[in-house]
Amino acid sequence: MNEDDDRVFKALADPTRRFLLDLLFVREGRTLTELESEVEMTRFGVAKHLRVLEDAGLVVVRRAGREKLHFLNPVPIRLIHDRWIDKYTERHVTALVDLKKALEDET
Repeated sequence: MNEDDDRVFKALADPTRRFLLDLLFVREGRTLTELESEVEMTRFGVAKHLRVLEDAGLVVVRRAGREKLHFLNPVPIRLIHDRWIDKYTERHVTALVDLKKALEDET
């Protein structure tokens, strides 16, 4: 496993960080203040979680004047899906399709 995968898995392991990603999925471009208002945590705590998400490439920050806006970057999650989930589910899906076909042939 590479270092990027490690950072993504570490970031996704925490429920607060997953919640922050869910908030950004619903509406991107949120400020730290907006995100902080959604969780029972200090501003410093939320900023620390956002930094982990940013280091993992899951959140991208853009400045708009004096504000920092946070945006979801779904690419690392997709890469994890393609590498670690998709290849394991393909075999099961194929087996289910084969079973369905065999059952239909019996009737």
